Amino acid sequence: MKDIEFPVLDVKMVDIDKVISNDYNPNRVATPELVLLRKSIEADGYTQPIVTYYDKKNDKYIVVDGFHRYKCAKEYFFLKEIPVVTINKDLKNRMASTIRHNRARGTHQIGDMSKIVVTLLKKGWSDEKICIELGMELDEVIRLKQVSGLKEAFADHKFSRT
Repeated sequence: MKDIEFPVLDVKMVDIDKVISNDYNPNRVATPELVLLRKSIEADGYTQPIVTYYDKKNDKYIVVDGFHRYKCAKEYFFLKEIPVVTINKDLKNRMASTIRHNRARGTHQIGDMSKIVVTLLKKGWSDEKICIELGMELDEVIRLKQVSGLKEAFADHKFSRT
């Protein structure tokens, strides 16, 4: 059995001005769901910390998961500090973590998901690796590659004759 890490046991309160969003999250929350999230936090408090990566060079915490909880803290509740946990992963694995967290909860914008798939392909991941890491079926990866319109997205794809 694989050893499971528990970053959730190392929650710390961080100055909200040291937390920034990532530039790749394809998840969007409609206004009614954002209102519901705000109500949930008002009723139950912050039951989940924001998952972040700590960028030592810039002394910033980059959101991997929990952007909308972060947004509520900053824009609705005007909190000075928020609860975070950190994971230490490179960019492609942080992108995969974001998608896994999001897919377990909801839907994604097709165009943004397509950009993620193309980025992971350019960073050396195969279709199969993307399927495994993001919890996708191969036909979904192929459709997202088609949406991108980039020929290079199909450079290493093997097409069947059937």
